[in-house]
Amino acid sequence: MKQQKSFSFGIIFIVVFGLFSCVDEVSTSIETDPYFDLKGFIEEHILQFDSVQVTKTSQIQGEEKEVKVIYSKEDWEEELSIFKEADINKASMLQSYKTSQSDDLLIHEALPKSKEKVKYIKVAYENGIVSSVSIKIADDNLFYSSSTLAEIYIDHSTQLIDRYSISSSQKIWFLDENNMIIKGSVAP
Repeated sequence: MKQQKSFSFGIIFIVVFGLFSCVDEVSTSIETDPYFDLKGFIEEHILQFDSVQVTKTSQIQGEEKEVKVIYSKEDWEEELSIFKEADINKASMLQSYKTSQSDDLLIHEALPKSKEKVKYIKVAYENGIVSSVSIKIADDNLFYSSSTLAEIYIDHSTQLIDRYSISSSQKIWFLDENNMIIKGSVAP
């Protein structure tokens, strides 16, 4: 009987010890993204905006329209979603880009044999602070080609988005090319 109790105690001890050893370790090292955190940058700027007036100019197939709109945070999420979609900080993209950097410019450019859709991210700095971000996204196959150029400019004094532009063209086999340009200017 004594032997059975010690055996049971031993099993319980091993099970309890095993359960506690499965607790996740707390990482003390700071993990950094290998490329510019475009998604985080955009999310940070969107958080600073709510009920902001924007003069928006849309040009679709040559027809231009200008409106003044008030954007909520959700509207900003939708309007600037192309920038968040251009996030290249993914494990599958780790070896797909080359980086060049100077005091005032950071460029992440897709390698020539890379099949990534994000062709480049260019981040311009003024006095060590981001002043603009430009991206190019392109996709091309036998039946379809598309290209998007997008830019955001940051006001140096307020550190907020001052204006942005998104230019896109799409061509589907046997159809005419579709072109669209959207420009937005934030009211002071």
